[in-house]
Amino acid sequence: MKNIVILISGSGSNMAAIVRAAQRDHWRKTLGAQVAAVISNRPQAEGLALAREHLIATDVVDHTRFATREAFDAELATVIDRRQPTLVVLAGFMRILTPAFVTRYEGRLLNIHPSLLPAFTGLKTHQRAIDAGCQVAGATVHRVTADLDHGPILAQAAVPVLPGDTGETLAARVLTQEHLIYPQAIADLLRNL
Repeated sequence: MKNIVILISGSGSNMAAIVRAAQRDHWRKTLGAQVAAVISNRPQAEGLALAREHLIATDVVDHTRFATREAFDAELATVIDRRQPTLVVLAGFMRILTPAFVTRYEGRLLNIHPSLLPAFTGLKTHQRAIDAGCQVAGATVHRVTADLDHGPILAQAAVPVLPGDTGETLAARVLTQEHLIYPQAIADLLRNL
C-alpha cells in the first residue's frame, strides 16, 4: 500500500480535499494508496478532528516543545516514518523545514503554494499579487526542495484578479482551485510510483 502522510497546522481544508478525493475515487483500489496519517505541529489544529472523523490516524508533534528547528524536524521525521510514507504532503503546514528533513524525503515531499510560482514565494501572496497589478493569480503544487517554494512544479491553476479584489476575496477563489489541483496532482504522481 502506498501510504500518504499529510502534515497540517490549521483547519486542514486541503487535507480534507485530498481525503475526499481518495474516498470518492477509491484510491485504495485504483492506486493502491491511502491517507495513512495526518500529523500537526499544533495540538489544537482543527483538521485533526476532521481526520479522526474519517478514521485516519493522527499525531501531534508540537513545535513549541523543541529548542531548535532541527530537534523538531528530527522528531517529526520519526513520527512520519512510523507510517512508512510513500508521499509526505504539506497541506497548510506552516513550518519551514530544515535541509536535512527535505533531503530525507527528497522526491516524496509535496507542497501547495497559493501563487503561480515562481512568483510570490513566501507569505501574503494574494495581497502581493494585487499590489503588483497582476491580472491573474493562482496556486502551484510542487515538490519541496531546500529552496523555499522553488521545487519542480507538478500542477498549477490560475484565477483572474478581479477589480475590487482584496487579499481575502482572492484567497477564497484560489483556495477552491487548490482543492481541485492538489488531489489530482497527488493521484497523477501515485500512478507513476
